[in-house]
This record gives sequence, C-alpha cells and structure tokens, in this order.
Amino acid sequence: MRAAWDEGDLGRLLANSIVMSVLVTIGVIVTSVLAAYAFAFLEFPGKRIIFALFLATMLVPTEVTILINRRTVESFGWKNSMVGLVVPLLATALGTFLIRQVFLQIPRELREAAALDGVGHARFLWEVAAPLSRPSLGALGLLTFLGTWNQYLWPQTIIDDTDHRTIQIGLDRLKSADISRLNLVTAGTVIAAIPIFIVLVAFQRQLVRGLTAGAVKG
Repeated sequence: MRAAWDEGDLGRLLANSIVMSVLVTIGVIVTSVLAAYAFAFLEFPGKRIIFALFLATMLVPTEVTILINRRTVESFGWKNSMVGLVVPLLATALGTFLIRQVFLQIPRELREAAALDGVGHARFLWEVAAPLSRPSLGALGLLTFLGTWNQYLWPQTIIDDTDHRTIQIGLDRLKSADISRLNLVTAGTVIAAIPIFIVLVAFQRQLVRGLTAGAVKG
C-alpha cells in the first residue's frame, strides 16, 4: 500500500475527493431543502408545471449535458479548479423530490399555526420542517456523498492538471501506468474504499431511517 500511496499521490487525490464530496453534499442538502420547501408550502403561478419540468431533468442522461456544462465552466474560468468540480453538482431534482415528499407529510395546520404566531417561512423551515426531516436529509447526504465520491466522467472532463485530480482519476491513471503491477491498483482501490467504508458504518442508521421514513403510517 505504501508504494501505491507514494506513486499514485493518493494523499492529494483523497483530499481533493473529500473536499469535493463534502462541499457537494452540503450544497445538495441546502438547495434540495430550499426548493422542496417552495414546492411543498408556497403557492405561485405554474408551480405544478415547473415542478414537472424540474423532475423531467432526471430523464436527461448526464452525457447529453456534459459538453455544454464544460463550455459553461470554461467560460467562467473554472476549469482545473475545485469550483468547477463542485458548482455543477450542487443541485439535483432527485434530492428536491425526496425532501418535498417528506415536507408534504407535515400537517398544513402546523404551518398555519406557526404563521399565526408570527413565524416566517425561513424560521419555520430551519426550526420545524428541516428538523422533522432529519432522517431523510441524512440519507440524501449519504447517497450524495457516495455518488460524488465515485464521480469519474465530470472530473475527467474538466481537470487536466495534477493539483485537482480526484481519487477516481488517480486510480485510472495508476492502472494505466503499468498494467503488470496490478498489486498497486488493488492497493489503491482498497485505500480509496476506506473512506466509503467509514462513512457507511458511521451513517448506516441514518440511511435506513431515511429510506424508510414515511413508508409505514400509524
């Protein structure tokens, strides 16, 4: 493992992947909560149509949008940067859909009572709605972290330098460097899997509770 760590520069790659995954996870949770609250509690013209169009984006394969996303990132000067890695992944329709479904289970009377007491939307969201949705938020965060950690296509598309490569790119390059030294690839894969194992063990209860939240009604 020492050889794989040194030759593959896995320390830097792991740090980049951790930073990227944590930032994307936080961003997805925040954007999903805000958008879900708007679709669940607010009334505005065309809400259902906008929500349907929002969900329709899940039908568009990533490969279809990756070229235009790359051009957009390059136009902002974000190529070969952590900003370019993170920003395009900060919002997902799936996350909004999942949290909206949880918010819809909160009684409308609770929101109305809070409004009568002078509680605004922002306070109700962060002090009532979000805490009640904690298991689902934990599950969304864990799934987002795992998905971001395993990202290969997007980092490979916009990262050319060595300073911002992620662990998945590093493993691919380690494999291509010397095919006869498969032990390095195996060791590198084990090292890359350790953070995933730690996160899964630490947050497995939140994942189970989040996925089963609302499945059984008393």
